[in-house]
Formats: sequence, C-alpha cells, structure tokens
Amino acid sequence: MLLSTVYAVTRRLLSLPALLFRSEISKEAELLVLRHENTVLRRQIPRVRYEPADRLWLAALSSLIPRHRWAETFSISQATLLT
Repeated sequence: MLLSTVYAVTRRLLSLPALLFRSEISKEAELLVLRHENTVLRRQIPRVRYEPADRLWLAALSSLIPRHRWAETFSISQATLLT
C-alpha cells in the first residue's frame, strides 16, 4: 500500500507543469549528458542491482516516455521494473 502511494505521488510530482517551462534545448542537452554518463558507468560495472526504490523511480519515469522509445531509453526490460 505504501509503495503504491509513493509511486502515485512520484508520478504526480514528475508531471508538474514546471517541467514544461524548461527550454527544449536545455532538456535535450541534459539528456545527452545523462545518457553519456550512463554509457560510461555501464562499461565499468558488469551487473547492476536495482533496489525497490530504483524500480519505483524508473517505473514512474517510464509513464512519461512513449513506449516505442523505451528500448533506447532504458537499459532494462519491463520485467525488471516489475520484479
């Protein structure tokens, strides 16, 4: 019950209208930096272990990203988020 409440609150916070006011170029640049950092970190760690809080966060963010872009955005499968 608590986990579902936290998930709902996290989703609401992520969809705040304030996100709409950020510059598109700024958002794209930030995404490129984060993706590159992610790539560098993946080269250094053979296997990543996701905590329940990590799964909650990624699941909440996934609701904001079109499903057809998941494969290029997430390094994990939908099953990883649910287990």
